[in-house]
Amino acid sequence: MRVVIDAVPLLIRSAGVKNYLYHWIEHLRHEAPPNTIATFPAAIGFGPLRHNRSITGLWRTGTGLAALALSNYTGLPVLDWLTHGADVFHASGLTRHPPRRARLTATIHDVTCWLMPELHPAANLRADHKFEAILRRADGLIAVSESTKSDAVRVLGLRPEKITVIHSGIAAAFFDPSGETVDAVRARYGLNGPFVLFIGTIEPRKNIDMLLDAYQGLPAPVRQEFELVVAGPMGWAAAETAARLRRVRYLGYVPEPDIAPLTAAATVFAYPSLYEGFGFPVAQAMAAGTPVITSNVSSLPEITGDAALLIDPRSLGELRDGLSRLLLSPTLRAELAGKGRARARAFRWEACAARSLVFFREIAGG
Repeated sequence: MRVVIDAVPLLIRSAGVKNYLYHWIEHLRHEAPPNTIATFPAAIGFGPLRHNRSITGLWRTGTGLAALALSNYTGLPVLDWLTHGADVFHASGLTRHPPRRARLTATIHDVTCWLMPELHPAANLRADHKFEAILRRADGLIAVSESTKSDAVRVLGLRPEKITVIHSGIAAAFFDPSGETVDAVRARYGLNGPFVLFIGTIEPRKNIDMLLDAYQGLPAPVRQEFELVVAGPMGWAAAETAARLRRVRYLGYVPEPDIAPLTAAATVFAYPSLYEGFGFPVAQAMAAGTPVITSNVSSLPEITGDAALLIDPRSLGELRDGLSRLLLSPTLRAELAGKGRARARAFRWEACAARSLVFFREIAGG
């Protein structure tokens, strides 16, 4: 069996999908026999994971993006030529004309563009609606959570038997980062006291304004003791949201090596997102032993189980009161930290890769 995975998202600025592909391909190659897993573009090396730019060199980035453009916009069978001999081609959301000879698969990360189009720029909506053609044509699909599968069946009308749920993984770096790395990150960002942390792209779906409102609604002594720290690249947030971030500690884009120790340094991890297909930041916080408050919607209850404090993300009162409860209760924080570490062990990339190889063998033999 030979599987070719469309790895073009590794060449551009990306967050969750890039994180998924980077670790997934790396672990697939480790778990599979030699020469089973290939990528388009070919031979992408695994340098450091960087979300704000390509993980490979200028030449590989340029030729890969050029090949994708030729395939998407000329109608030439570029991917047929470049993936000759593949049994399965696993498409990304950037592919328009997958190879015709290989069996076709893809991963459904979420369906938020269909459920909440008002929260996305037009370019995102166009890209996802074009990807819908791939999802309908595919011989098999991976969903990163039961919630995502359910939404894909309900909203897109996809056949449930075509979708296999395989939870994503958590990078090893998040499982109990060393005290030295945590202290170094604290010093690097000037985080001298306890703090509430949010990590994610600054965009409407992440519900940053509600988090800012809830934090401001805390009693002054609580805010004086616990700082609010927001980390993540500026996405398509409103100008007003960007302006409000200047009133708290906004770190902007944080390099990947700093994310695990930064997460472990936090007193509480707050993530009131309106929708998540899997929720990497929440799973990573649990692995790091940081107590989590997050939303009771989409995949987040599935991923957290009883290891987080769940709130209605559209209720200011619930979020504010939940933050206050966690910050003022060391006992509750310790309880959730312990449950989070235990829960996070279910989401290992090794297990994800092993189940994915079974999925590919079934598709290739079908």
